[in-house]
Amino acid sequence: MPVRRTQNWLPSIFNDFFDNEWMVKANATAPAINVIESEKEYKVEVAAPGMTKEDFNIRIDEDNNLVISMEKKTENKEEKKDGRYLRREFSYSKFQQTMILPDNVDKEKISAQVENGVLAIELPKLSEEEIKKPERTIEIK
Repeated sequence: MPVRRTQNWLPSIFNDFFDNEWMVKANATAPAINVIESEKEYKVEVAAPGMTKEDFNIRIDEDNNLVISMEKKTENKEEKKDGRYLRREFSYSKFQQTMILPDNVDKEKISAQVENGVLAIELPKLSEEEIKKPERTIEIK
């Protein structure tokens, strides 16, 4: 669940001054996700600027869904020699997305990597032969 920072303790004039495109804000929305399908695989891309592989957890849950979790804590400190702080930020971002996997995904061969601010998860497809399971007759006793 994304975390949104509130600034009720600052007078509104400070909110108007600091809340603009010149100031970097804490993550208030979920990251963008692309899902791409090719003949051999599905690929999930999650926008993750500034994140490292240690910030992510990817798993298959008990319902065989793909669960992507991200958590990042940062503290921005700027030492001021003159004056006092009007704003000093602590940032905390947390995100979790659960995706229902298609039946034709080979869950044993899923891989992931983080590169250039993008988490890329590769979900290889099973071949037609692997999808077709032989019919089994159950013996009645």
